[in-house]
Amino acid sequence: MTDSITLETTKAIIGAAEKRAETIDNPMVIAVANPEGNLIAQHRMDGSWLASVEISRNKAYTAAALETPTHELAEPSAPGESLYGLQTTDQGRIVIFGGGYPLRRDGEIVGTIGVSGGAVEQDMDVAQTGVDEFGELVS
Repeated sequence: MTDSITLETTKAIIGAAEKRAETIDNPMVIAVANPEGNLIAQHRMDGSWLASVEISRNKAYTAAALETPTHELAEPSAPGESLYGLQTTDQGRIVIFGGGYPLRRDGEIVGTIGVSGGAVEQDMDVAQTGVDEFGELVS
């Protein structure tokens, strides 16, 4: 079985991401999943979009399923590129825009984060805050 981050660590990651979302005054939905893309915890801030519940989960899932940040999938899945149509696979769960990141410990993915609720750049910013918090916790 693959190592996975704990619920305690997950709560700290979500807390840090939520604080960042508050700082930029944008309510978000923050999801953290295990290395297989299964949800560990999810937090929906007051005022965040309902659609962001599923999108954040799918960003975390995508980061696990493809072992890559979701924003890195946009270019190779554009029309005419080798992964064109990727986002239509896996029952529509694959997300090809930013806001999903793997969480690595000693080079191994031990969890993922997915954030949704703002512009892609805002989602990436808030998710990166969660990644940074995870880095602080494991260092």
